[in-house]
This record gives sequence, structure tokens and C-alpha cells, in this order.
Amino acid sequence: MFDDVDTDRRPVVLIWEVTQACGLACRHCRADAKPARHPDELTTAAGKRLLDAAAEFGDGQLVVLSGGDPLARGDLPELVAYGDELGHRMTITPSGTASLTPDRVGELVDAGIERMALSLDGSTRDRHDRFRGEESFESTMSAAAAATEAGVPVQINTTVCAETVDDLPTIRDRVRELGAVLWSVFFLVPVGRGRVLDPIAPDRAEAVMEWLHRVAATESFGVKTTEAPFYRRVGLQSDADDRAARRRGGITAGRGFAFVSHTGDTYPSGFLPRSAGNVRDRSVVDIYRNADLFASLRDTDRLKGKCGACEFRRVCGGSRSRAYAVTGDPLESDPLCPYIPDGYEGELPPAVRANERRGDAAD
Repeated sequence: MFDDVDTDRRPVVLIWEVTQACGLACRHCRADAKPARHPDELTTAAGKRLLDAAAEFGDGQLVVLSGGDPLARGDLPELVAYGDELGHRMTITPSGTASLTPDRVGELVDAGIERMALSLDGSTRDRHDRFRGEESFESTMSAAAAATEAGVPVQINTTVCAETVDDLPTIRDRVRELGAVLWSVFFLVPVGRGRVLDPIAPDRAEAVMEWLHRVAATESFGVKTTEAPFYRRVGLQSDADDRAARRRGGITAGRGFAFVSHTGDTYPSGFLPRSAGNVRDRSVVDIYRNADLFASLRDTDRLKGKCGACEFRRVCGGSRSRAYAVTGDPLESDPLCPYIPDGYEGELPPAVRANERRGDAAD
């Protein structure tokens, strides 16, 4: 599917944050979600206009309804059904709360949901609930079972940070047991409540990428990374003959990815909260295709630092969200990637310089 998408013209993934309301207070929450819904959320009618506009991207646009907790909106099944009728591929990322009952899952399936993405940040109840700050493990397990029973593919999302990284092999086992079709591994970006968590070091991130490629080669489910596009570079370096991968670009903020907030502001990513326009005033298609911010992020020749000098920049491009969160400039180098291009003698992100010092000491 990704090979056929012209990311200058349409996103591979369009996320609509239908609300920031959520009964959980997860420690890594990008949205800094709160219990109550915002009074300026897009209404049902405005949401339908957004879905109408998104149809201009073309048939089969992937639309992810996220939050907060999408189930906080009573009109959610109506919105799902409307998008489904327009020909969108409607998917959802609900929160693991008590509201995520088998009956609610069935209601969404009947409305036309094609995939459900559930978060699992610990392999056991204690680990997951401690990370999320609430009791959500059982609700997540129940929802996964209900979706599978209804024939809806389940995706598992996992956040990688210092607190969770050692648990990844056992979480991998859980993903297998749940019969998930995809494991989406999110590498922490310091935004929202996630600013208080500790990221892993660049060299550890590289090792995790190598391990994830081995997981992908041996498991029945797929593996993808979010905000860590150098997963592609690691794969290419381990398989130099993968010519098809060299021709493709990774999905990064603004390049194959767009995010519409609960109030209509449109960002390159939910982890890069810099608005390029509001869908109340401007079509999401026009924003994605023509806004200066989006256009700059799709031009890999404008990247700075070692990302700009990197021979893998067109198939990777680095996390623009992490660059923005750490430096304030979305075109700067990705601070998590330890790779230094041959001959590059410019400035290095502090975490990468620390990697170099550790390497010198080890030698």
C-alpha cells in the first residue's frame, strides 16, 4: 500500500484526534489528556466535513480516530459509519478504560471499524498499569479478545523509554499471544507528559532496532516503528540488496503523515504540535499539499546537521518531531539516531556526542 502512495499528494496515515478527554492519566501522554471534553472540539457536523474533505485525497484513505479516548464521544459510531460510507479505511486507537467493553467494540465493528490499535506498555498487569498510572491492563486484554472474536485485526502499540525497554521481549510474547497483526513500537518523543520520562540512549536505540528486525523476520505479525525512521536505515545496512527499500521513503511527520487535533489545528504529527492551519478555515487536503511547513518537511534536501549529510536521508529522514521537541527546529538532526555519515565533521546532538565518548572509553 505504501509503495503506491505519492506522499507529496496524500498522507499514508491521517489521524484525527477526535477528543482529548480521557479517563486515564498516562505518564507518557502526548495530549496531556484530561477527564472533560474541550468545548471547542470539532462537532459532529464539522467532523463529517473533515471526512468529506479527506475524500479528496483519493479512495481508501486510512483514517485513524485517536484521542484522548475516542470513546468519550457519543457520536463515535456515527462518525465511523460516515467515514466508512465515504470509502475511508476507518481505524481507532481507544484507551484501555472501563468504557472499552465488548459491547462497545461490537458497536464500532458494526459501524465499519477495520482495525483497532491498543496500547500495551508492560507485559504484566503490574508493569502496564504502573506505566499508565491506572488500571487498564484488563480492559485492554478484553478489548483485544473482543475485536479478534469479531474478526477485526488488532494492532499493539508500545512506548519505548528507559522504563519499558527491558520488558520489550516479554511484550513481544504478549503481542504474539494476542494474535496481533502489527506491533507498532513508539520511541519516546519528549512532548506532553512524556517530557518527564527518560528516553533510551542512541546506542541502545540502535540495538533495539536491530533486535526488532530479527523479530520481524521470525514472527507472524508485522513490526513498524513510530518516530524512529532510522529503523529503515538499520534494515538496509543489514540487507544491502534490498533495492526496493532504497527507492521508498519512510513515513515521517508531514511526509506521509498528518494529524488533525480535536480543535481542528493540523500538524505534521501529533508529536510535532506546530499548526499549519485549521480545517475550519482551510481544507485538510490544501494544508497537507501546500502549507509551507508540510512542504519543507517533505524536502529531505532541507534537512540540517548530520541528517542533512546522511546518505539514508531519503529513505529515513529522521524523526522531525523529536528534532523539534529537542531543538525547536523540525529540520535539525534526530537526537536519537547514533549514525554519523562518512566524512561528516559538523555538530552532533548531545546524546550522540555522549555515545561517542562511551565508545572512546570502551576502546
